[in-house]
Amino acid sequence: MSGAAAGFADTRRHYPVLDGLRGFAALTVVAFHLCEAHAPNRFAQVINHGYLAVDFFFLLSGFVIGYAYDDRWRRMSLGEFFQRRLIRLHPMIVVAMLVGALAFYVQGGTLFPMIADTPLWRVLLIMVVGMTLLPVPPALDLRGWGEMHPLNGPAWSLFFEYVANVVYALVLRRLPNRMLAVLALLAGAVLVHYLVAGPNGDVIGGWSLEPVQFRLGFTRLAYPFCAGLLLSRVVRPGHIAYGFPLAAAILLATMALPRIGGPATLWMNGLYEAVCIVVLFPLVVWLGASARAGAHTGRACAALGGLSYPLYIVHYPFVYTYTAWTNEHHVSLRDGLPVAAATFAACVALAWLLLKYYDEPVRAWLTQRWMERKPALAAPAANS
Repeated sequence: MSGAAAGFADTRRHYPVLDGLRGFAALTVVAFHLCEAHAPNRFAQVINHGYLAVDFFFLLSGFVIGYAYDDRWRRMSLGEFFQRRLIRLHPMIVVAMLVGALAFYVQGGTLFPMIADTPLWRVLLIMVVGMTLLPVPPALDLRGWGEMHPLNGPAWSLFFEYVANVVYALVLRRLPNRMLAVLALLAGAVLVHYLVAGPNGDVIGGWSLEPVQFRLGFTRLAYPFCAGLLLSRVVRPGHIAYGFPLAAAILLATMALPRIGGPATLWMNGLYEAVCIVVLFPLVVWLGASARAGAHTGRACAALGGLSYPLYIVHYPFVYTYTAWTNEHHVSLRDGLPVAAATFAACVALAWLLLKYYDEPVRAWLTQRWMERKPALAAPAANS
């Protein structure tokens, strides 16, 4: 949400490059998930660390929420804050679950044989529950992956995004910077310990209500969100030329790097991911906030930022379908590349159509209906 209403204007600096970085990361996630369909295990993935985009999103979200809302609480109620967050996030959640349900029955075959026998009422029930973003229990799983949102797996991160918003509104916004720094330090220590001493040497997971996975979701959320919030309060952006290509290059390098070490040296990859999340991603956000955006860069970043959330939340039903096809026909990455490219393009096209003809109009209507005569809160990034 951006702009002004009811005579209230916001003259604070806008961060268009942060919008662009969010979109760039979303594109990388789609490519990672398509390549993942061909990976026999976590040690042989292409764009191997693409899942770290979620941790980057959490950090960027903390920064954006702090920047957009920290100084507004004297004239904004809790109800207004939650209304604004629902308007920003929930229309796409509803349509993403519908897309997942419409695509469900073409995702079967040898990979998901249970799909053919799944009754329609069960799919519709899970779709309706998913539209609320409430997790479904393992007993309602549809394909054996244990997802809390079986029709659209990445919605798990939006569930934790909502949790972060609630905790921010009730607790974190009230904390002085020193206490927030201590909290971020403790959360960072838990994250680093899990990565270096944990069972997998990575942060893959968080999408299931299974206790270990659910705790991992909170572990992935806590440090980045708190660190991003703290960053928005204490760090003053500079003025860096070519900040967008530099920050995007760092993001791509961190997410595309092959897995470090093997099954006997899990700590090596864990240490790498800890450095990425704890050190490099805050640096990327600072670079993005400090970057100078010319006219062409600004337009590109605006387009990427607008596309980022719709693309992230609607692409995975296509990935289910592509993964089922590659498994059914034993397709290699090389042979499947044309279909993967077409799937990628279809994801982008659908995301753009939904942004222009559904998300933006619906949010505008809801804003006018719910927030009429209330001051609008300009936000520095597309997904605020």
